[in-house]
Amino acid sequence: MLNNLIKKIKSRSKKSIAIVKSSLYHSYTFQKILYFKCKILLSKKYRNREKINIIIGSGGFRQKGWISTEEKFLNLLNKNDWNKLFRRNSISAILAEHVWEHLSEKNGKKAVKNCFTFLKNDGYLRIAVPDGYHPNEFYINSVKVNGTGSGAKDHKVLFTYKSLCKMLQSSGFQVRLLEYFDENGKFHYHPWGKKDGFVSRSKKYDERNQNSKLNYTSLIIDAIKF
Repeated sequence: MLNNLIKKIKSRSKKSIAIVKSSLYHSYTFQKILYFKCKILLSKKYRNREKINIIIGSGGFRQKGWISTEEKFLNLLNKNDWNKLFRRNSISAILAEHVWEHLSEKNGKKAVKNCFTFLKNDGYLRIAVPDGYHPNEFYINSVKVNGTGSGAKDHKVLFTYKSLCKMLQSSGFQVRLLEYFDENGKFHYHPWGKKDGFVSRSKKYDERNQNSKLNYTSLIIDAIKF
């Protein structure tokens, strides 16, 4: 439906199309369409699929092989939302890019536990958040709690690799660090595939990283359930 509407706007610029697309995406009607699409994909017919991969708080982003969800119909903190759509121990992978910093420490732990409950054994949560050990002062001021960057007024936590690992491990996950700065400002990178969960705000894919300068990266971790 959305693509057909966009095609009809032949005379509009790319910027105008983006504005229209964003407006439609956030409309109540379109959100309801997304909700029912998600329910259909996760109906009994599909629940027995070998792989169920979901994106939390997708913001309109879509990836092949993944089901995009939004807070309106899958609230990380609401166990009833999870139970309506999934069986326990059924999800292969969960991707959440820049979601957890919008949760309080208490709610962050609750959300991690919900993910753990519904992931299958060997399933994983790929989580990306702003990196509290990033050495760039402008970056930190932008992403910190009540920071100057887009959306930062709602940030409730600024994680480091230590604090995020501790939260994930306390819920039973084993962790694999993919991208992060340590307390000495040294960047660490473990190769990861975008097919396993694409993170745009990362070393390789963020357009702000040019001339070998890491202007914008995320703390990225795979939390694995065993």
